[in-house]
Amino acid sequence: MSLPLKLGTRGSDLARSQAGWVRTALAAHGIAVELVIVRTRGDAEVDRPLHQLEGKGFFTKELEDALLGGRIDVAVHSLKDLPTQLPEALALAAVPPRADPAEVLVARAAGVRAIAELPAGARVGTSSLRRVAQLRYLRPDLEIVALRGNVPTRVRKVREGVGGLAAALLAQAGLERLALTGAIAARLDPLEVMPAPGQGALGLELRADDRRARQALAPLEHPPSAQQVAAERSLLAALEGGCQAPVAAYCRVGDGSGATGPGRLFGRVTAPDGSVQITASAPLDGRDPAAAGRTVADLLRAQGASRLLGR
Repeated sequence: MSLPLKLGTRGSDLARSQAGWVRTALAAHGIAVELVIVRTRGDAEVDRPLHQLEGKGFFTKELEDALLGGRIDVAVHSLKDLPTQLPEALALAAVPPRADPAEVLVARAAGVRAIAELPAGARVGTSSLRRVAQLRYLRPDLEIVALRGNVPTRVRKVREGVGGLAAALLAQAGLERLALTGAIAARLDPLEVMPAPGQGALGLELRADDRRARQALAPLEHPPSAQQVAAERSLLAALEGGCQAPVAAYCRVGDGSGATGPGRLFGRVTAPDGSVQITASAPLDGRDPAAAGRTVADLLRAQGASRLLGR
């Protein structure tokens, strides 16, 4: 009898839920799993917005260290948190079926169904530079305030109006995985507020030479989801943006009319103060999805993306 696969995860409710899904999926293929909780810097330093912290991989480095040290065999990541450049000895082994990548509005007042319906001066919580920039572009009259904490905590703060909060932006996927969809006031069109590259997807990381773990994870790979996130992460890498940069990406499946197919990649860069926003797109080639990311990055640079990103 083989030893169970050690699955590393952060300790938040959402992270445990995601790791639990992976454990159940592996069990369906006869793979025994042991969950290992790893505390990351992003979990420990919750008193400041992430963009004020130095370095990268706030939610992933300790998991990668545990992989490299042999304490775990697989790291379960929210793919939007995983830097595009992995340590040389590690690899992304599988991307399971992706959840809806859209952003959602959580509002305190009943009846609010859109960002446009928030009153002037309303306090909206988020600590993501990407969300802050796009909100400022759409509604410069809103007051954006820092909002950290796990998903249930952020939802509770809005519901209770902590600090005068009227609303917050969160990822739909996180609320779905925690059965908190009742808190959603509106699903936002991804072309109105564009999500983070890889949002809604899980990334299963392992040691590049671990054949046992790679074989165990193979059935969890979902090629369409893997193609989408490969394109989005290629865009982020080409722009040399980190996970906290105001870079957004969204793969629309098909042509937008309901037809299926490889789809189209949209990318966006917004000035931190919301004064300028540029968007570009390119068709997605399923044979080389990363090519779309490079193409969109070139189109964005031609419109001044490097300047907006402080290059």
